[in-house]
Amino acid sequence: MIDDIVRIDARDGTSIGVRIYRPDGAGPYPALLGAAPYRFDNNSLPASAQFLWRETGPIEWYVEQGYAYVHMDVRGSGRSGGQFEFMGRGEQNDLYDVIEWIGKQSWCSGKVGGIGQSYFCMLQWFMGALAPPSLSCIAAHDGLADAYRAGCYHGGIPCDFFPGYWWYQNRFINRFPASGPSREQDTDLTGMVAAHPTYDAFWRERSAWEVLDKIKVPLYSSGVWGKMQLHTRGNIDGYLRASGPKKLRMSGVPNAWAAAAEFSSVEFHQRVLLPFYDHYLKGKSTDYLARPNVEYAVRGANVMRSAETWPPPGIKYTRWFLNASPSGSVTSLNDGGLSPQAAAGVPSTSYKYPNPGWVAGVVGFGPSGPAGGFDPVRRVLTFTTAPVDRDLEICGPIKLVLYASSSARDTDFFIKLSDQFPQAPDDRAKGLNPFAELITRGWLRASHRALDPEHSTEMVPYHGHSDPQPLTPNEIYKFEISLEPMAYLIKQGHRLRLEIVNGDSPVSEALWPHYYRPDKVGSDTIHHDPAHPSEMILPVSPAPP
Repeated sequence: MIDDIVRIDARDGTSIGVRIYRPDGAGPYPALLGAAPYRFDNNSLPASAQFLWRETGPIEWYVEQGYAYVHMDVRGSGRSGGQFEFMGRGEQNDLYDVIEWIGKQSWCSGKVGGIGQSYFCMLQWFMGALAPPSLSCIAAHDGLADAYRAGCYHGGIPCDFFPGYWWYQNRFINRFPASGPSREQDTDLTGMVAAHPTYDAFWRERSAWEVLDKIKVPLYSSGVWGKMQLHTRGNIDGYLRASGPKKLRMSGVPNAWAAAAEFSSVEFHQRVLLPFYDHYLKGKSTDYLARPNVEYAVRGANVMRSAETWPPPGIKYTRWFLNASPSGSVTSLNDGGLSPQAAAGVPSTSYKYPNPGWVAGVVGFGPSGPAGGFDPVRRVLTFTTAPVDRDLEICGPIKLVLYASSSARDTDFFIKLSDQFPQAPDDRAKGLNPFAELITRGWLRASHRALDPEHSTEMVPYHGHSDPQPLTPNEIYKFEISLEPMAYLIKQGHRLRLEIVNGDSPVSEALWPHYYRPDKVGSDTIHHDPAHPSEMILPVSPAPP
């Protein structure tokens, strides 16, 4: 294998560092380009979940399959010059310039494909939209397309992931690489994100969502259900909005660490991605074109299904209404109900915050106190169904309509939908909460409630996030909240549980918590009377379990 480090001058004179891995011999070979700020000097480290940012895929294995692999340090990182822009215009233009440089090399066949996970994928959307002549295809795996809505401001609520954990990690691995010179990054990403709390020109420049329809090269959008706090919707939207030949695949791995392990494995690339690359970059006859347009894992069922469209044909949207009737199955602030019919009775449910029992964000201890550990559901609002009388498979977009009021001028809604498992009577008598598997999440800051009518659909409300409007205290408002799309099987005898509160916790959110602001003090009310029918709308699949 030939291994070269090369510098390429971008159109504005910035020097871009790339590492080129290619087979021995003159070629020519098709090339794969992966670009990120994680620096190629760290590629000697194991591609494992220990290093979540090692998202290149198996480089040496692709070289063995007859591909050149080009790993690019984006400007402001690794061995590239300039300042880090977080997907800004200069960084986007560099992608075009590097792709065209690759396509003109004697060892390249003139065909280039995009590769990589997470940030590597986020930049592939821009590669496709920019349409450099040498780009033949992109395999966008596990990457958001809208950094404002999906990563930095969930529902308009600031998330600490990119300006906190992620930026600290990125500077750390640039400063102490496995080999090569140390690199200091002066960009104040934390300040940049904080300076743009609404969806303004800063975010529009960095939002591939705005230009997804310009993608005309063949696209394989390969997503992960378990990355709903960051990437899941990006792969759905990328597939739906791209204009060229395209297919969608959604993996059922449960979390970021499993997703990293999956993408690092040769088996995944051999089975899933190589047939795509071989077809479009080598002209080989593979099984890729014969695959269904859409393939998706059903979480909770351990099966893969196929369809011609997303959402799949035949989906029936069913309504579940919030009410105050106790389910008797969970210990929470209220233990409300969720039923197929709107219920009369107590017209609303209220809670005050901050709750004195919260000890880590909105999470409290279990019934035995600190010795019993954390209980993420005990001090939030819950609305729970009766045990379902048959297996219930959901697949597609999920929407929550809330009628709510607040004593404050603004408030936040953190929504979780969970699969609540049956519980032994003895454990229920002890006040222990039943085991539950998270299905999906949603978020909305009340002042960001205005919908963008141009882009909203019946089942996918799209908020503009451009002109926040404070609440009038104690006035009832209608909020439409899009939960992250999902495919999940709720088994017979299990219950669906909706959780609502105004914050979250590092206990339950891992890498993606939202700090609880000290000025969040007040009381919120969820209304569920006949005039204000708060409801959740689920996409129920006709597919047999």
